Amino acid sequence: MFKQSAKNADELFKKGDKIDLELFAMTYGSLVQQLILDHQDPLKVNQKLDQMGYNMGCRLIDDYLSKTGAKCADFKQTGEHVQLAFKVYLNISPSLSMQLDTKEFSLVFEDNPLAEFVELPQHLSGLWYSNIYCGIIRACLEMVHVQVEATFVQDQLQGDPQTEIRVKWIKYLDEQVPQSEE
Repeated sequence: MFKQSAKNADELFKKGDKIDLELFAMTYGSLVQQLILDHQDPLKVNQKLDQMGYNMGCRLIDDYLSKTGAKCADFKQTGEHVQLAFKVYLNISPSLSMQLDTKEFSLVFEDNPLAEFVELPQHLSGLWYSNIYCGIIRACLEMVHVQVEATFVQDQLQGDPQTEIRVKWIKYLDEQVPQSEE
């Protein structure tokens, strides 16, 4: 099933609505700049970007599932679908590196459209500029009952040789039925 979904990633990207990459990158840059002006602390900006991503991911997962019909038997397949989602929505293909115990994986990016025209000044060295990705990943997986921790471990904007997000499995969540208001 995954191989069929992976084959269709290009097709799904072509069918989806598009926005100019430069406009997208600059709009995101303006958003980050405003958060920096509002909060003045890179750690608070990281939290805000993560929360914004979480809110987006809660909605994005429905669209992804309707397009791909994705089902995962294990955490390795989950990683493959996260990788595929980047192709479907951003037309980028991060490499996937599964850890030996299969309870965590890394996504390594050669290209990051959000950081296309960005240079971070020294005083913002604690800022994970694309931290919105971590919130999106975390929310999407929570919506399908998988609790994870998603964090940046490397970023080319910080002077690292590559950009890498590590996703660590925490637990499977029980489905919660809302309590009635009787």
